[in-house]
Amino acid sequence: MSITVSNLVKNYGEQRAVNHISFSVKPGEVAGFLGPNGAGKSTTMKMITGYLDADDGEIEVCGIPVRSGQIQTRKKIGYLPEANPLYPDMYVREYLRFIASVHQVRKPTDAINRVIKTVGLTPEAHKKIGQLSKGYKQRVGLAAALIHDPEVLILDEPTSGLDPNQIMDIRDVIRQLSEHKTIIFSSHIMQEVEALCSRVIIINRGNLVADESLADLQKMATTESALLVVFSAPVQMNLLEAIPGVDKVNKVRDTAYHIYCQQQESVKKEILKISIAQNLDIISLQQQANSLENIFKSLTS
Repeated sequence: MSITVSNLVKNYGEQRAVNHISFSVKPGEVAGFLGPNGAGKSTTMKMITGYLDADDGEIEVCGIPVRSGQIQTRKKIGYLPEANPLYPDMYVREYLRFIASVHQVRKPTDAINRVIKTVGLTPEAHKKIGQLSKGYKQRVGLAAALIHDPEVLILDEPTSGLDPNQIMDIRDVIRQLSEHKTIIFSSHIMQEVEALCSRVIIINRGNLVADESLADLQKMATTESALLVVFSAPVQMNLLEAIPGVDKVNKVRDTAYHIYCQQQESVKKEILKISIAQNLDIISLQQQANSLENIFKSLTS
């Protein structure tokens, strides 16, 4: 495996940001790493890169433990953080030469020319970074992550704040890179995930809530539908899960439940029976089109 995460834990004081999560990413795989704001995504990616120390658990990058081999694993990783750290007063080539020196790249000029071509920076390579549009600044950050030709790429919201044309350009670059590198790709934009990723890992409040192939999630989105039922008081989950034809139940809030099923009419009748038996009112009962967005929402609500 290019990346293996085992029982990873990170605390900030009394708050647990990452709670015993485990997953792995194979060589050549593009894994979408999703979750709402504050879910623990960036914290997890920083621990994989060695920028943060884990409180518990183990991480391996290309078979090397991050805890005992931070220098070796950093040589294997290219990291583009959400807040792209650039020096606006430096010229593009000047900045990339500085990053190449940090990584002790043996032939920096060749490496700089290679990454400028790879990310499509050629028309702007003569400018200062502060003169570039946000889209081209993202390309500079991506070029810096690639300068030492790493085996693994960690990309945290690489298309955040870009216009549609810039998003498509960055998407094309990442798609080309995915032919030769293992990529963890974090995004809030589900279309980006569908366009680029073969795997989807979702965390919520520090917990792993899904680790599925994109194909399986898409299959769920197209073959299942969801009922959103709101009762006047909480209902025991096992009662809803025991209804014939129900595949899965997610609690959205105290009295609201997403019920995934394929035979909605018969399931509705069983929901009515439960409400009568439990002496509860049904506040609302709605059918929801099941998309990847809805699946994400149901897993992270």
